[in-house]
Amino acid sequence: MLADELRGMAPCQTEWITLDAAQVKAFADTTEDWQGVHLDADAGRQAGFDGAIAHGFLTLSMLSSMAYQVFDGLSGYKTSVNYGFDRVRFVAPVTVGSRIRGHFSVAGVDEGDGWLNVQWDVSVEIEGKDRPALAAAWITRLYLN
Repeated sequence: MLADELRGMAPCQTEWITLDAAQVKAFADTTEDWQGVHLDADAGRQAGFDGAIAHGFLTLSMLSSMAYQVFDGLSGYKTSVNYGFDRVRFVAPVTVGSRIRGHFSVAGVDEGDGWLNVQWDVSVEIEGKDRPALAAAWITRLYLN
């Protein structure tokens, strides 16, 4: 049964993903958040960062892409959707051009009629840094076959 498989799932990490300037610009255009610290290295440095930084919400949204790797090999469900977050903290900035990867562990599984809610403890590591970009308690809903 999928619920038991998820409860017994070992913590896992995803492959590295580079957050490059083109991706940050596309996110800025999509969200209309053109704050200089995201698009201009000098503005980022003037604000106290190592250069331009990715949007926190861009980093957060990459969890969806990372989740495909985590769900790979699981069966018994039709689709998964975001159910919400109990907690999100943006711990450290991601300098544009940095590589990130997700660390996922199942914190709990709730069962309903035709669905499972999976509570994930998630962090996003920044390559070469001691502090994660973010830490979150994320809930995904899986609709069962």
